Amino acid sequence: MGSLEDDQLVQMVRDFIESESPSPTNSTSSKCRALTHRTQCFMLQDILRSETRAEAKVRNYVLNLKRMRGRSDAKNPSRLRKWLVLRMKMDGLDASLCHTCWATSLGCPAGEYEYVEVNITEGENGSPERVIVDIDFRSQFELARPTQYYREMTESLPVIFVGTENKLSRIISLLCSAAKQSLREKGLHVPPWRTTSYMQSKWFSGRHHEEPCPQEQGVGTGERYGGVREAEGEDEIGEWVPPIVKPRKRDLGGGSGLSKQFSDLTINCC
Repeated sequence: MGSLEDDQLVQMVRDFIESESPSPTNSTSSKCRALTHRTQCFMLQDILRSETRAEAKVRNYVLNLKRMRGRSDAKNPSRLRKWLVLRMKMDGLDASLCHTCWATSLGCPAGEYEYVEVNITEGENGSPERVIVDIDFRSQFELARPTQYYREMTESLPVIFVGTENKLSRIISLLCSAAKQSLREKGLHVPPWRTTSYMQSKWFSGRHHEEPCPQEQGVGTGERYGGVREAEGEDEIGEWVPPIVKPRKRDLGGGSGLSKQFSDLTINCC
């Protein structure tokens, strides 16, 4: 299902609800909401199931990095993203760390975000396809007091997102619309950081690329980088410890002839 068809279907459901009587019965209103939620869930599943060859290649690579789950810095998303980029580069992928930053605009507060970008070229004459990798994707759409339907939608999202800009844009549009309905059903206002413009800014605003430093992330092929060694397919992670300097033993006898003469020397003060 294309993006245009998705938007048209959501708009048709929304127009149907708004065209009802100003004071509909509770039964009719609940049925309309249920229809809207089911439609949104079906659309989300359809988007998540669709996958290009480039997306499949990157997704399989990320899922095969089982060591990523066992790293000691797994709870630090920033370090984990840098480590992932370095691992991809070592394996020949055109990966980079993207940092977005945007200024305050009408209805959209300023902010910044970070994710991984991979450019995949299929075939000799193929054009590169930009694939976005977000290792903390699901949490970006969570609400404090979600409805049951919205909770089901967010729980169906992958924790690690791998997809093109088109797929991500469709998910943002769908989830932001569902979040808006969820908040209204709870009698809450839509916060600026849950609007479509703000969410799109996280991945689509002006971005610059960073090159992670191997010395900081401990990625290598047997060499030691800042106290982290990676060899034989396993990581050994720890802080750098200076070498132990053993104190020299005092010469209590049996030293050189000159030292023995000094030790036997007597100083008379009077």
